Amino acid sequence: MAIAELGVVVLDCPDPRALAAFYAGVLGGTVEVEGEGEWVDLKVPGGQALAFQRAAGHVPPKWPAPGDSQQFHLDLTVEDLDTAEKGVLALGETTLDTENRSRSFRVYADPAGHPFCLCAC
Repeated sequence: MAIAELGVVVLDCPDPRALAAFYAGVLGGTVEVEGEGEWVDLKVPGGQALAFQRAAGHVPPKWPAPGDSQQFHLDLTVEDLDTAEKGVLALGETTLDTENRSRSFRVYADPAGHPFCLCAC
């Protein structure tokens, strides 16, 4: 029997509203701002919610950096890698890995520097 159920994945960032808008553009869903915007939720239809928390001293993880941890990353499943890549490029991602375009995944960073992968299903 499980002890707990996953409630939400929270990403620290300097601008929760902007990062929530980026992921809403990628995943769809509804952005819900609480109070002064220090905490912002993204409710994704049929999926796991994401939340974004203001962290004034946020330092983006380094990738790839064998001596540093990327801390975590999101794997986002897509139908077509090329089409999805065009979409995230338009939203302001940074491409982190362009070496092997034949793999079933591609690595990017969101506007706050968190790594994420687009993965072909």
